[in-house]
Amino acid sequence: MNYAANSTRRVDMVVGVSYEDDLKKAKQVIEEVVSSDDRILKDPAPTVAVSELADSSVNFVVRPRTRAVDYWDVHFDVTQKVKIALDKNGITIPYPQRDVHIKNATAQGVKGA
Repeated sequence: MNYAANSTRRVDMVVGVSYEDDLKKAKQVIEEVVSSDDRILKDPAPTVAVSELADSSVNFVVRPRTRAVDYWDVHFDVTQKVKIALDKNGITIPYPQRDVHIKNATAQGVKGA
């Protein structure tokens, strides 16, 4: 697709928050960041919605539209501003993690362990 042919573009971002955090508050914080950027078009309205219940996070898709010439600046700036705003509001962006359960072999009756 020739993106240069269009005067506007949709910026596609994914923001993951912790399962323990308040999703309504997280969505509100993200929406406030998006709506405060003058480069983001009001029509069509930006999308901020839960898109996935992932392994380590609840993922929001964030899809504002902007002028094509502002695409990368909006992408980078909004990503940074969302991170800062979530931090200020005590909302965690988790990193992938695994729980490892180690069983004591001698407690299981295994000889020679």
